[in-house]
Amino acid sequence: MSTMPTPPVSRSSRRPAARTVGAVASEPPSPDVRDRILGTASRLFYERGVRAVGVDLVVQEAAVAKTSLYRYFPTKDDLIVAFLEREDVEFWAQWDSVAEQNSNPAGELDAHMRWIGERLARSNYRGCPQINVAAEFAEQDHPARLVSQRHMQALRSRLQDIAKRLGVAQPRQLAAQLAVLVNGAFVSSGLLGPEEATGVLRGAVKALLASARA
Repeated sequence: MSTMPTPPVSRSSRRPAARTVGAVASEPPSPDVRDRILGTASRLFYERGVRAVGVDLVVQEAAVAKTSLYRYFPTKDDLIVAFLEREDVEFWAQWDSVAEQNSNPAGELDAHMRWIGERLARSNYRGCPQINVAAEFAEQDHPARLVSQRHMQALRSRLQDIAKRLGVAQPRQLAAQLAVLVNGAFVSSGLLGPEEATGVLRGAVKALLASARA
C-alpha cells in the first residue's frame, strides 16, 4: 500500500527554536555596554587582582554576553590594559586639577601630598593599580607592565618639573627621591593608619626639600 506524501510545513507554521536557558543575548555595539564591562572589570581587578578574575566572572557581573566583551576587548590583556589606562586618566586628572590651583611649586608639592594621603586613607584602598598589576606579571614586555612603566615615568617627570621650579641644585635626584616616597607610600598603606598617611608624606617631603636646599 502506498502512503500519501506528507505536505510541506509552511514557514509560518514552524515553531521558533527554543533559546538556551540562561543565555544572554548579544547586545548591539554601544558605548554604554563597553563602559559597563570596563567598569565591572575595573572593580573586580582592583578588589581581587587581575589573575584571580576571569572573563566569565566579568561577563556575569556586568550582565552582558561574552561576545559583547570580546567585541570591545579581544583578549583579557586588552581588558587589563584598558583598566590601567582608565586609572591613569583618573589619577592625572586629579593631579592636573591640584596643579592648576597652586602656582607656587612648594605649595603644589604639598597639595599633592595632601590628596595622595587622602587617597591612602580610603577605607577601600587596595594600593596603586599600576603597581599591583605590574607585580602580577613577570614578563617585562607584558602590555600591562608597559602601561605601568609609562605611569611611573610620568610621575617622575612631573615631580622633576616641580623640582626644577623649586630651584634646587639637583632636581633629577630630588624627583627620584620624591617618586620613591610616593610609590613607597602606595605599597605601604597597610602600615599607616588613616590619620597618619598625609602627615607622614608631608613631613618626609619637608625633610627632602630641606636636604635638597642645604
